[in-house]
Amino acid sequence: MGEVTFMQEDDNHLEATRARFSSVLKRHGELTERLSRDSDKMIFERLQKEFEAARASQTQEVCLDTEQWNDGLLATIRERVHMEAERKAMQLPLDSSMLPISIFNDKITYKVGTKVICCLEGARIGIQYETSFAGEARELYHCVLESKSFLEKMTVLQHTVPFFLPIREVENDLLSSNAMKFIDHIGDLLQAYVDRREQVRLIKDLYGNQIGQLYHSLPYHMIEFVVDDFDCKVTVSLRYADLLSILPTGISVVAWPMNQSKKSPTGGKKGNGSPIRLSYAEDALRTLSLPEGYIHS
Repeated sequence: MGEVTFMQEDDNHLEATRARFSSVLKRHGELTERLSRDSDKMIFERLQKEFEAARASQTQEVCLDTEQWNDGLLATIRERVHMEAERKAMQLPLDSSMLPISIFNDKITYKVGTKVICCLEGARIGIQYETSFAGEARELYHCVLESKSFLEKMTVLQHTVPFFLPIREVENDLLSSNAMKFIDHIGDLLQAYVDRREQVRLIKDLYGNQIGQLYHSLPYHMIEFVVDDFDCKVTVSLRYADLLSILPTGISVVAWPMNQSKKSPTGGKKGNGSPIRLSYAEDALRTLSLPEGYIHS
């Protein structure tokens, strides 16, 4: 813990940061309202029903480990959905005796960790992402991939990934070159987002009476809150290196003495009004989850 030099620009910088977070919070409310409209809910409900129907009609569910989940398996899944789509388009009967391998008799769903991969109608591949926090299940998210033929690159047809996570950027960067990495990366983005969000929710539930103000960006990769103590006000600013991080890398915890004209309980005046940087608190927040770091700081 060391004393930092107080300058007017420091105070201005803090107020500017608060103003930016206020703007983000307002925008968050507006966008949340827009996303709660019926059309957005209908997309989730329709995809969820389609995934449930695909799993209900499956003949088997195959659980894969990390090594079994590879490019070769994904190519097999792609081939399966395209051959089935072509058969239905030509209105051919399901006659496996005419085929060297019976690829249509089995309707297989693959489970890889928290991902469920289904073969959907119309030469589409569906990925359902399961998220959790502290061992408790959270939201389901969906991503549907399609391609015009087995030889053409896949594209994202529909998804329920939150709009502020960069699914289109990841699609442009990875999907055509490494579809398996794209699928895994989206799952990592979703889980990291849910983890950061739930940490904030938990600290509000546990210590909401101590926290006066709390601001965050939409994906929760920038967080700032204020803790009002008896003789000081503590501002906590957290920045995450990227959207895959669940622990912050940029941390600032500063104690701001209250009105220095007030007398302390001992009868003397309080400190000189200079803010104090709480290094021990920053270290705790750097290595522990937000609720645990808060306790230890």
